Amino acid sequence: MTIKDHTILKDFPEMGEHIHAMKRNDGHFARLSDRYDALEHSIGLMESGTETFTDEHLETLKKKRLQLKDELFSMLKKTA
Repeated sequence: MTIKDHTILKDFPEMGEHIHAMKRNDGHFARLSDRYDALEHSIGLMESGTETFTDEHLETLKKKRLQLKDELFSMLKKTA
């Protein structure tokens, strides 16, 4: 199984400086970003076989990750 890196910086490299600024200056954005990173880490562990999981649990985490990514991207677009 190929494990893909879904970090915000990898997915939106052109917004790197803006992402860093938002993390420093917007507490809500920083908390959502931290939650996104934690989900990304958990999903990575599951996909690598380090953690056991059910398919349903993995899909739930992936959906949460996608929702957070959409929210973070929306916040970035509004302030860009």
